[in-house]
Amino acid sequence: MATISSLGVGSGIDASSIITQLMAIEKQPLTNLQSAGSKIQTQISEVGKIKSAVSTLNDAAAKLASSDFWKTTTGSSSSSAVSITTSSSASAAGYSVQVSSLARAQTIAAPAVASSTATLGAGTLTLQSAASGSTPVAVTIEATDTLAAIRDKINSAGAGVTASILNDGSGARLMMRSNSTGLANAFSTTVSGTGLDGLAFDAGSGTGGATLSQAAADAAATINNLPITSASNTLTDVLDGVTLTLNAETIDAVTVSVAADTETLKKKIEDFATAYSALAALIKTDTKYDATTKKAGVLQGDSSIVGVQNQLRSLLGSSSGASATYARLSDIGLEMQQDGSLSVNSTRLDKALANLPEIAKLFSNSSLTDASLDGFGKRLRTLTSGMIGIDGGISSRSQALSDKLKRNQDDQERMQTRLDQTQKRLEKQYSALDKQMASLNSLSSYVTQQVAAWNKSG
Repeated sequence: MATISSLGVGSGIDASSIITQLMAIEKQPLTNLQSAGSKIQTQISEVGKIKSAVSTLNDAAAKLASSDFWKTTTGSSSSSAVSITTSSSASAAGYSVQVSSLARAQTIAAPAVASSTATLGAGTLTLQSAASGSTPVAVTIEATDTLAAIRDKINSAGAGVTASILNDGSGARLMMRSNSTGLANAFSTTVSGTGLDGLAFDAGSGTGGATLSQAAADAAATINNLPITSASNTLTDVLDGVTLTLNAETIDAVTVSVAADTETLKKKIEDFATAYSALAALIKTDTKYDATTKKAGVLQGDSSIVGVQNQLRSLLGSSSGASATYARLSDIGLEMQQDGSLSVNSTRLDKALANLPEIAKLFSNSSLTDASLDGFGKRLRTLTSGMIGIDGGISSRSQALSDKLKRNQDDQERMQTRLDQTQKRLEKQYSALDKQMASLNSLSSYVTQQVAAWNKSG
């Protein structure tokens, strides 16, 4: 009897098609599990987006909860000759600044030689800063060192001096310049050996083989008619929280002013409203039911996410005793809309920012004994921090969904194992049936042939 090489060949039955159809029915529970798993993954993704949006809102609230934030200042100057930057420790004020002279760095120039490839001689060049406690730095110069090589050795010595080469028409000159301005950073150079005399310079007497191109000098100015001097053109320790940079000498006084940076304050309040509105829109989309399309949002009916929305709405609509002037966010122009977003009434907000101490209290006030006296910034920061904390509602929901997905994946694996076993069993059964049918067909053919032969012989 011939060997059966393909399922169904022996019997003529399309066993493969039958098994495929049977397995399609058996696989339906797995298909359902896969669909459920895909939905859970989508839910995890959306909860992650909501958690990120809450974190953004938390950052915005934390900024408004900081008392230092409400001290943010900005500086202005009537001339580019003096520029100003401020910090939160600066106080609103105006200053009159006159610059008599700028701080300068000492520069010396060696005599000209033919080119940067020329050599000078051999010996030691020692650089000594006038700054108190400075250490002399020695640079060894070989007879084969070119002017360019001497420049590079000085620059790598760490002596607080930068060397360069100037081609001025008469030849190449080695220039040495202090890295810092001010009299205290003047420097002298001494040499030993042969051929290096042109590199020597005494800052005290102003003499030597090198010539003085620019003398070290301190800046001299007056602030509100009070004289000041500085080794640097950047004045960081003259006015609290204020840095003045002297850029040019002046004839007329320059007016510099420090004021509250209301533009930055307003921008951060607007950023807060934007962060809340983005979160509200995300939750609305994820939890809504569209009656027209009869489709539910990914998180429709999710009590944890709906709870987040309700808590935030409740807090933003509440009142606070932090400020004697403003009790609600709507008092300063933060208005809740029907779609759940938070809009900014610029006119009302600008008016509130004119009363900076009270709007600061509305957001940043903190009470250890009475939570009703806490500002909205602190209250929102506390609420959102709890939501996204390890044991917070959003984090817990995310973990619950992850656990649910793990169970779903385990169920899929078990189901797949069972389906694999079922398919093997069906293939084995139909293979046996195929062989049996092939045997019966062969026997039937044999009997038919014998009957036909008997009939002929009769």
